[in-house]
Amino acid sequence: MNNPFEIIQRMRLTEKGSALQEKHNSYVFSVKPQANKFQIRQAVEKIFNVTVVRVNTMNCLGRMRRKMTKQRGRTSNWKKAVVTLKKGDKIELGI
Repeated sequence: MNNPFEIIQRMRLTEKGSALQEKHNSYVFSVKPQANKFQIRQAVEKIFNVTVVRVNTMNCLGRMRRKMTKQRGRTSNWKKAVVTLKKGDKIELGI
């Protein structure tokens, strides 16, 4: 997992994430479940050219899903990372 684009899967854009951006300069990402905090820090710094102060991670369980029949299943487990940047640094969203 040397490629930073393999570690960072996508940025999570939610209301809670937007509040973290405004209050604490923190951004929320979906990352590979095997990635550790040090790898996430390096990937974010390399991709976005910012300075990372802190990385918090959470393992999230997949949800139970049911098809139109009696078949039941579960979506994939995933990992969430909340990355706090140095004051003054910002990640520009190309929306």
